[in-house]
Amino acid sequence: MEKMFCFQCQETAGNKGCTVRGVCGKEPQTSTIMDVLMYATRGLGVVNKFLREKNLAKPEYNHAILDALFATITNANFDDAALTKKVEGVLKLKKDLVEVAKQNGITLPNIDEISFDVKPEEFDTVAIKIGVLAEANEDIRSLKQLMVYGLKGLAAYAEHALNLGFEQEEIYKDMEDAFYLIATSNDINALVSGVLAVGNSGVKGMALLDKANTTTYGNPEITKVNLGVRNNPAILVSGHDLRDLEDLLEQTKGTGVDVYTHSEMLPAHYYPSFKKYDNFVGNYGNAWWKQKEEFSTFNGPILFTTNCIVPPAKDANYKDRIYTTNSAGLPGAYHFPERPKGGRKDFSKIIEHAKTCQAPTQIENGTLVGGFAHNQVIALADKVIDAVKQGAIKKFVVMAGCDGRMKGRDYYTEFAKQLPNDTVILTAGCAKYRYNKLPLGDIGGIPRVLDAGQCNDSYSLVVIALALKEAFGLDDVNKLPIVYNIAWYEQKAVIVLLALLSLGVKNIHLGPTLPAFLSPNVVNVLVENFNIGGISTVEEDMKNWIA
Repeated sequence: MEKMFCFQCQETAGNKGCTVRGVCGKEPQTSTIMDVLMYATRGLGVVNKFLREKNLAKPEYNHAILDALFATITNANFDDAALTKKVEGVLKLKKDLVEVAKQNGITLPNIDEISFDVKPEEFDTVAIKIGVLAEANEDIRSLKQLMVYGLKGLAAYAEHALNLGFEQEEIYKDMEDAFYLIATSNDINALVSGVLAVGNSGVKGMALLDKANTTTYGNPEITKVNLGVRNNPAILVSGHDLRDLEDLLEQTKGTGVDVYTHSEMLPAHYYPSFKKYDNFVGNYGNAWWKQKEEFSTFNGPILFTTNCIVPPAKDANYKDRIYTTNSAGLPGAYHFPERPKGGRKDFSKIIEHAKTCQAPTQIENGTLVGGFAHNQVIALADKVIDAVKQGAIKKFVVMAGCDGRMKGRDYYTEFAKQLPNDTVILTAGCAKYRYNKLPLGDIGGIPRVLDAGQCNDSYSLVVIALALKEAFGLDDVNKLPIVYNIAWYEQKAVIVLLALLSLGVKNIHLGPTLPAFLSPNVVNVLVENFNIGGISTVEEDMKNWIA
């Protein structure tokens, strides 16, 4: 008998599903709790939808939905106790909402998600009936899970915006509508439309986060980021949350403790507001999956602000140096609670810990150049357009997305190396680490790798593409000389993909494998409507897409 079933990430076992233990490190019991949490959250969303129609929805319910979705993203939370507490919290909120509905004469739909209640000792029995495989029809299952995974990615972006004081009721409504559709419909056409509706909400979510980040910290600008180290104790910040970084930098000023970014936090250096901190030294290491080696040599404590945790081995020398916050969680790691309203999180515990540690061991030197988000690239638009018109730039290649452990991801390094010198890579997300340190040069002063930022900054690439469409007087973004070669790993990449599809972008190539949760028939729908495809060999793809 299978102990679990999860196929939400690119590294799922055999590209079919993890049934014994997650490749990510997720234990069967953790998977069970997450299945229960998702089902409970679906019910909360449906009830909130009906209350919203009577203007009775409340922010704390929306925020609980975001947190629950975010906590179940790949590599976010491995803490069974914390996840169980989230289940209990969602169920209580749902009960409260059902009571509000009764008091206001609101008739709720007669569906199991609303009446669902469960105690922790019943999780194992219940999960079999409500997990992914509870839906027998593989096409319906595929479309519903595609929506769920898109919602998880959307929740991540919405939570980051919320941490900066930005939220949008329309996004919450979209999420609730999606939950209702998932709970009540098995109509293929309705579910296909629902998938694209989630993608459309993804565009709103990324635009909201872009507004939150740039309003708070300024527009990213071309920046050289240091890869070396100093001889001071330090804290390494991983994940994606800029507000946590700000709180930490404010509290480490003048303490003698330096701060470095890791993986997806690298783009924080591009924002003007962060450049005022003298102890904000640089970036340490590479993409998330190399953390076991790199955390060992960093020597100081590591703060996970979101997902991208790899559970450390029992003998890892850094396992007692990991801290978490927000929706992230790891058994044994200290978890920083939410910040008080109008205040900052208290990071004194990790700062004091850092003071007792040795300075980081240097693993590389030099600099990286980034900061090519939409505002910066549009400022360079005349230069870029001239380069295209003169033939100096023949093609743009969007290589955004996620990195991962799979050996086949060497493909992206080789692809970047073999691109002709008249091509420019547009990137965002940790996929960049496969090629952002290669000596690819520039075209008339325009770097051949333009890094827009984190995975959510794929929104910048969309804005850039639309601006180029207007500049060249085209009536369709698909007529631009752009190739989409996107690497995916987890659910934030799913919402980026759905957002692109909702905007009508076609001919997207997705790798290193197509998602296991896409049934053959759903793949056919995507091929027929959007000409979506996978990758083959570097040589073959270079010949078909670039030549």
